[in-house]
Amino acid sequence: MKDNFVEHLNEKVMLGDGAFGTYLFEKGVNLAKNTDLLNISDPDLVYSIHEEYIRAGSELIETNTFGANRFKMLKVGREQRVREINLKGAELACRAAGHEIFVAGSIGPTGVNFPLESGEIESGTVQEAFAEQMTALLEGGVDLFILETFTYLDELLLAIETAKRILPEIPIVAQMVYPFHGRTAIGLDALDCGRAAAAAGATVVGTNCGRGVKAMLSAVERLSPLKDAVFLSAFPNAGLPEIVEHRMVYSTPPVYMAEKVAEMVRLGVRLIGGCCGTTPAHIHEFRKHLHIKRHKATRVVTGVEKSSDLPEDRKDPIGRGGMIESLRSDRIPVLVEVDPPRHLDIEGVLAGARALAEAGADAITLAEHPLAILRADNLSLAHRIREETGIQTVLHLTCRDRNILGLQTQIMGAHVLGLEAILAVTGDPATSTDQPGVSGVFDVRSFGLVQMIDQFNRGLNMAGASMKKRTDFSIGVAFSYHPANPDLQISRLERKADLGAHFVMTQPIFDRDTVETMMERTQHLDLLVFTGIFPLISARNADFLHNEIPGISIPREIREHLWKYEKVEDQRKAALDLTRKLIADITPFADGLYLISPLNKWEIPLTLVQELRASGH
Repeated sequence: MKDNFVEHLNEKVMLGDGAFGTYLFEKGVNLAKNTDLLNISDPDLVYSIHEEYIRAGSELIETNTFGANRFKMLKVGREQRVREINLKGAELACRAAGHEIFVAGSIGPTGVNFPLESGEIESGTVQEAFAEQMTALLEGGVDLFILETFTYLDELLLAIETAKRILPEIPIVAQMVYPFHGRTAIGLDALDCGRAAAAAGATVVGTNCGRGVKAMLSAVERLSPLKDAVFLSAFPNAGLPEIVEHRMVYSTPPVYMAEKVAEMVRLGVRLIGGCCGTTPAHIHEFRKHLHIKRHKATRVVTGVEKSSDLPEDRKDPIGRGGMIESLRSDRIPVLVEVDPPRHLDIEGVLAGARALAEAGADAITLAEHPLAILRADNLSLAHRIREETGIQTVLHLTCRDRNILGLQTQIMGAHVLGLEAILAVTGDPATSTDQPGVSGVFDVRSFGLVQMIDQFNRGLNMAGASMKKRTDFSIGVAFSYHPANPDLQISRLERKADLGAHFVMTQPIFDRDTVETMMERTQHLDLLVFTGIFPLISARNADFLHNEIPGISIPREIREHLWKYEKVEDQRKAALDLTRKLIADITPFADGLYLISPLNKWEIPLTLVQELRASGH
């Protein structure tokens, strides 16, 4: 028989399950479809996932009903089947759980915008939607409710109030998303939200989803003062998502995550599990680290793909753009990343740009909302930097934030403001954003954007109409070189070169041999390759980048070398020495360097540029 849920948490940490939706995606399910409907259309698949998590060690599993409310079901024309979907989801989970495993009825946000505006949807209507879902879950046999991935405190409190009205003694796990420094996307503090949820009647308060393990640790730290008054929970994502060939991939390995969830337990978490990107393998690793005994039981077609398919007007040479043409031939070109701030005070960025220009940097690169985090407009800032310092700027342009019309307008705006370089990137998934309600556009991907800019360089828009003038952009693309399996990324780079790209900015690389091999493997392309250089600032920083940031791989010997030093300042000095050595080693054969500012601290690349120019390079 099952223990009492509260008594179990009093005695020991409870292990939940991992992701459902992203794990279905791994199994080939199209996530464009509503996964809650699988309770009816493919119950065997749903049941099998529950079984996998139980075998991995889960002591609590969640029903496949996260989005099964009337508002979301209305969008797929199934609002009349809400009871059936929730009832079936509960029955499947309960059948898999047997008499030992707890079953939590999963309830997510309704999708209604908060705060509620007068004259639109009323709070009573939202509560009716929650009540409809909760009643069916209880009928199906769930032991508790888990309210998860809420971004608005008002909506979470409505859900808790509804649950307590339906069944006052039902245990409730109330979890919100805190993407940055223990705050919600609209700035509410996790501690304040946790207190409010506990006061409303939640048995457990916590957090799930968000922006990877480190961000969740920050949220847990904010919640930890509540550990003596209410139970705490944490269900982190497996790092940040990366789009690989139109597939969303979460790359944080189970062992690293297990070490971090152990830290969360030390901070007071009593219910631990996984969210997006986690799998039974993660839960199995969590169980080992926590010493928990195991139970017995649409993409738009963007045109040409190969150079042989190019129309005649696209085969005419048109130069390599103003930025590349401006580079001096007597020294190695250096681009430096100085990202726009997360606020409106740009004086620090302007000061950095001035210092870097004086030191001898060739261009400043400005990302556009990296990781889908809100930042100041990079086009406006690029113009200010160019106007005030004279240095070239590389404008990053993402397909995530604009449709085809908006992208072309931005290209035209960059030309009008005198910019001469654009880095064409697909953009990080909107799911990692710090802002509520964000969705990605992706009318085109990076290939289509390269082709679009190339069209403007030829004096044409995407419809083939004359623009009366030609732009003069150096067209850049991103490149993630993986030494173990480089063929896929190189073939993608070949396609981008065929479509009109002129230069490449790589993900950070940390050893000489990899850079040399990459240059050899790409020498057949008429592209200027700027090798990404990331000056590490601590051993912890190296572990975080290696395990949680898509596309970055730091050799084990470097990470182990930094951990030999106890003090962070000694780690930083050792890391900077490694960066200096790497630059010295690759300068003789690299096309150029792309220096990335750690934590947007431009002073570190500034030192490296000064030393590089002083050495005569």
